[in-house]
Amino acid sequence: MKDDQVLKQVADMVGIADNYVSAWGDEAQVDSDTIRRLLAALGYDTKSDEALLESANKKLRPDVLAPVKVVRSGEPMHIEMHLGQSARISDFSWRLETEQGDVLEGWLQSQLVSDERADGGTLVFALPDDLAWGYHKLEVFRKRRKSPFEMTLIVTPTSCFKQQDLLNNKKLWGTSVQLYSIRTNHNWGIGDFGDLKQLVADVAARGGDFVGLNPIHSLFPANPEGASPYSPSSRRWLNLMYIDVSSVTEFAQCDEAQQLVGSPEFQLRLNEARNANWVNYSEVSCLKMAVLPLLFKTFSERHLEKNTARAQQFLQFVEDGGESLLHQAAFDALHAELKKDDDNTWGWPVFPEQYRHFDNAAVQTFIKKNYSQVQLYMYLQWLADTQLAEVNELAEEKGMTIGLYRDLAVGVCDSGSETWADHGALCQDVSVGAPPDILGPLGQNWGLPPLNPEVLKERAYEPFIQLLRANMRSCGALRIDHVLGLLRLWWIPKGESAQNGAYMYYPVEDMMSILALESHRYQCTVIGEDLGTVPDEIVDKLATAGIHSYKVFFFETAEDGGFYSPKHYADQSMSALCTHDMPTLRGFWHCDDLKMGEELGLYPDKEQLAGLFDSRAESKQKILDSLAWHGYLPEGVGHNAAYVPMDQYLSEAMQLHLAAGSSALLSLQLEDWLEMDKPVNIPGTVDEYPNWRRKLSTTLDDIFTRQNIVDLTRRLTETRAEASNNK
Repeated sequence: MKDDQVLKQVADMVGIADNYVSAWGDEAQVDSDTIRRLLAALGYDTKSDEALLESANKKLRPDVLAPVKVVRSGEPMHIEMHLGQSARISDFSWRLETEQGDVLEGWLQSQLVSDERADGGTLVFALPDDLAWGYHKLEVFRKRRKSPFEMTLIVTPTSCFKQQDLLNNKKLWGTSVQLYSIRTNHNWGIGDFGDLKQLVADVAARGGDFVGLNPIHSLFPANPEGASPYSPSSRRWLNLMYIDVSSVTEFAQCDEAQQLVGSPEFQLRLNEARNANWVNYSEVSCLKMAVLPLLFKTFSERHLEKNTARAQQFLQFVEDGGESLLHQAAFDALHAELKKDDDNTWGWPVFPEQYRHFDNAAVQTFIKKNYSQVQLYMYLQWLADTQLAEVNELAEEKGMTIGLYRDLAVGVCDSGSETWADHGALCQDVSVGAPPDILGPLGQNWGLPPLNPEVLKERAYEPFIQLLRANMRSCGALRIDHVLGLLRLWWIPKGESAQNGAYMYYPVEDMMSILALESHRYQCTVIGEDLGTVPDEIVDKLATAGIHSYKVFFFETAEDGGFYSPKHYADQSMSALCTHDMPTLRGFWHCDDLKMGEELGLYPDKEQLAGLFDSRAESKQKILDSLAWHGYLPEGVGHNAAYVPMDQYLSEAMQLHLAAGSSALLSLQLEDWLEMDKPVNIPGTVDEYPNWRRKLSTTLDDIFTRQNIVDLTRRLTETRAEASNNK
C-alpha cells in the first residue's frame, strides 16, 4: 500500500486522476501500473518511491517567478513570488513591457499585497489593473543579481468573440460539408477550394450564414490513402489536395501544364476521377502532383528569380511561417523522396534511422541539397492558404455573418511532420482516446500523442497559441473537436488498449482564457464539440467562456426517452440533426448503420444488436410524437413509425422543427438534402469501410437548382427569422 501512496501523491500533483466516474455512473479505479507508465512518459523517475519523490520535487519545484500567468480582465493583477525569507523586499523592482509597446516600472515594496513567507507561503505584489489584452513581458530585478526573473503575463477577455448578429440574437443557419466530397463538373476528382467558393456563393444566395468544413489540416501528400482528416500530419498547415489547380495564377502562364492537362489521356483520367462515387486519393494526388511542380517551376522563373511583388508575397509567407513551415515542407519533400525508393514508407517511424527527426544532421543535409523540393512544398502551402483566404473574403463580400467555420482536430498523427519535428511539446509515449462506454465497451484509442501540460506552461502556452492562430485564419468560427480536452484527456500508455488509461487534467482556465483572446483577435466565434461523457465541472466553464455547445438532435433526450423541444436548447449552442460520425438522416431512420455494423462484425453480441434495433424503433416513434406535438408533422405522414419511411417531407419537417429552436446556430448536412443513405465514416472501422471517401450524389449546380431545395432554404431562412423574433 505504501508503494501506491507515493505514486498517487505524485500523480495528484501532476494532474493524473487515479479514479474516474465511468459511463455507467460507477467510480472506476485506475491501475497503478498505468499511472507509473504515464509518469515515466512525462519524464519522472519511476524506479522507486524515493526516486519518484526526488524527481517530482525537482520537476515541480516552483520558480521564483512562474514562466506564465494568465489573468482575465477585471481580475486583480496579483503576481506571486517564491522567495526565501532572507530576501529583502526593498531590493526588488519590476518592469513591464506590454505587447502594445508601453513600459511600466515600479518597486515591489510600494505594491506589496501580502507576505506569507514566514509560513512557507509566497510574496504577492500588484500590477496596475487596467492593462490591455495581450501578451506582456514582466521582469523582476533584484539588486546585485545580473539577470532578471521573467514571466509572460497574458491578459485576456472573459469570454470568446461573437459576431454582432449573434449578440443581437439573430438565429443563423448554414450547411456543413466534407470538402473532399463535393462534386462539380470542373474539379479533379476531389472537392477543392474553387468548389468551396461556389458553395459559399450558393449558400449565401439562399440566406445561409456559414459553411462548415471537416478539418482541412495537412495530411500526407506522399501517402494519399491516409485520408482521415482527424489524423493529420500537422494541425498548423493545410491539405494540399484541396488546391484548385486550374485557378492558380501560374497555370495560365505555363504552356507545359496546359498541354499536359489538355491532352486526351489526362482528360480521360480527370473524367474518371470526377465521375467516381468514392474519392480515389492516389489518382487525385497523381494528377495534381503531375502539374503543381510545373507551376512552381514557372513561379521560380517568372517571379522568384526576378523578385516580383508576387515573389515578395510568397517570401513574406515563408518568413511568417518560420520553423513550423520549414518542418512541414521538409517532411513532405523527404517523405516523397523516400517513398520513391520504398512504396511502404507510410510515415517517419519507418524512415531510415538518420532521417527520423528534423534535427538530425542527415535531414539538414537533405534540406540544403534539395532546397527547391522543400520550397515547392512551401509554395503549395502558400497556394492553399491564399485560396482559402479568397473563399473567406468572398463570404464576407456576400454578407454572411460567419462565412467559413473550420474544425480543429483533437490531435496529430504519431507518424507525421508535427511529431517528427517535435521538441517536447507532445508526449510521444502516450496516445489519447476515450474510456469504455455504452457504445464502445472496449474504449477508443485514437493514436494521437497529446500536448504535454507541463511543457505548455514552461513555454507560456506558445504551442497552443500558434495552433489557435493557424486555425482561426480565414474563417468566422472554429469548431473544437472534443472540447472537453481543454479540461482533461484520456491518456493511454503507448501500445496499451484504451481500457488501461487515465485522465490527465489540463490548465483549463488558462487555456480557455487564451482561446478567448485569440478568438477576439481573429473575430472568430468558438463552437465546442461536447458530446460523450461530459463532466459537470466543465459545463459552466464552457458557458461562461462564451463557447457554443454542440446539440445533436438525436442525443437530446429526457429520462423517459422523449425528445427535448429544440426551443429549450441553450441559446449559446449549435444544433444539428446528424454529424460525420453518425449515419445520415435516411441511414438512421432505415437502420442502415446497424445493418452495416452487423455485416462488418461490429456487434458480435446478438442480444446487444437486438437491443439497439429496439431502441432505434422507440426513438423513431418518439421523434414522430415530438414532431406531431409541436405541429411539424406534415399532412399525409402517418403517426406509426413502423410504417413511416424517411422521405423528403419527413426530412424537411425535422429540419424545420430544429430551425424553429433557440440554438444560435443551425448546421445542416448537404447529404440529408439529397436523401443519401451511406455514411462518411463508421467509427471503429479502418479497413472494413471506405471512410472519408464517399462523395455527394450530385453536383453543386444540380443541388442549388432543385426546386425542393430552393423551397427548403427559403423556409429555413424564414423559420430562423421567426425564431430570432421569439425572444
